[in-house]
Amino acid sequence: MKLTEDVVKKISKIKGEPQWMQEFRLRSLDAFKKSSNPHFGPKIDIDYDTINYYKERTDALTDNWDNISCDVRNVFDKLGVISAEKKFLDGVGAQYDSEVIYHNMVRELEEKNVIFLDTDTALKRYPDLFKKYFNSLVKYNENKFTALNGAVWSGGTFIYIPPNTKLERPLQSYFRINSKNMGQFERTLIIVDDNSSLHYIEGCTAPTYTEDALHAAVVEIFVGKNAECRYTTIQNWSNDVYNLVTKRAIVEENGLMEWIDGNIGSKVNMKYPCCILNGNGARGSCITVAAATTNQIQDSGAKMIHLAENTKSNIVSKSIVSNGGLATYRGEVKITKNAHNSSSSVKCDTLILDEISKSDTIPTNIVNNDTSFLEHEATVSKISEDKLFYLMSKGISEEAAKELIIMGFIGAFREELPMEYAVELNRLLSLNIGGK
Repeated sequence: MKLTEDVVKKISKIKGEPQWMQEFRLRSLDAFKKSSNPHFGPKIDIDYDTINYYKERTDALTDNWDNISCDVRNVFDKLGVISAEKKFLDGVGAQYDSEVIYHNMVRELEEKNVIFLDTDTALKRYPDLFKKYFNSLVKYNENKFTALNGAVWSGGTFIYIPPNTKLERPLQSYFRINSKNMGQFERTLIIVDDNSSLHYIEGCTAPTYTEDALHAAVVEIFVGKNAECRYTTIQNWSNDVYNLVTKRAIVEENGLMEWIDGNIGSKVNMKYPCCILNGNGARGSCITVAAATTNQIQDSGAKMIHLAENTKSNIVSKSIVSNGGLATYRGEVKITKNAHNSSSSVKCDTLILDEISKSDTIPTNIVNNDTSFLEHEATVSKISEDKLFYLMSKGISEEAAKELIIMGFIGAFREELPMEYAVELNRLLSLNIGGK
């Protein structure tokens, strides 16, 4: 589908959007056409004229799984989304290709005035709140893919947590690309107001096709004074998906933003969650794991921008490469001249499982005042023959022993996941690295 003004206007018309949003989409389209692919990182070889930019939903948005067609419902049932909602979540949204088809949260959250909606519905129900934050942290013209998202965005999650509100259990959204040549361009907007907390979990999958698919999302998060937000992602896109995502949070006084970022799938993954530490005592953390195997490029990392005094950041990056995969840590830490008495720690570890795989570390670390501190540590290793021998001497097979060593290697990441997700991560890594 060739992306034109008519296509963009049609998407906006189908959604019944206000005029300002259509105008925003058209400005974004113009920026997309004028932008080039990133000048860094892996080669992006996408035929944009073959991408399907929007697919109308066949199932109406509902809060009852029984109202969704059996074939679609079965997809989310097999993924464990339906059972997870009942066991340990306060709310779930599920997006299938371009549109959110299911959305629900527990009634107690409504009584607390929590807003948890798909982004399209939030635009209609809360236009002033939406417009206040939308496109204010990630600008549409920052790069080719923020511009593309701005032109054709559809679906995603909108969350507002009022002041002095703490959620007992996570909220979750699950994104599924289920059509070949499909583009998915959700827009997520999260506001955690003063003295509040949120844990949000995101899952992503797609079946494998011979043609490339594209996922270009934008995430904007606002963390208020003394507030906390944790954003957990485990993406297991198929190996024909370009995953090109911009994620950014701004953190106010004594607030905390935590990114827990797992990258198992995709053909090319470019994702660098960012924290802007804007208030005195603000903190940011990013723990990532990236696994790259045959025909996979994982170009990931994090960005921490210190603007205020007494701010702290921490980046832990774990990469595992096998069967010719490529994993790159690409990160940036900047402590500005006014961010006195600030500190940052960066630790990058890579485990290489064979002779044909590759890993790179490309950091940018800047400290612009003499009262702050930054440390960066990087290691590259192979599976220890001594550890392997020890485990095998206990009667453990070589394959199982390697798996135990790998799981120990990513322990810092797994410890931050809810139990059900840690078990699922183990399964995905076993399948991915083992090539099964």
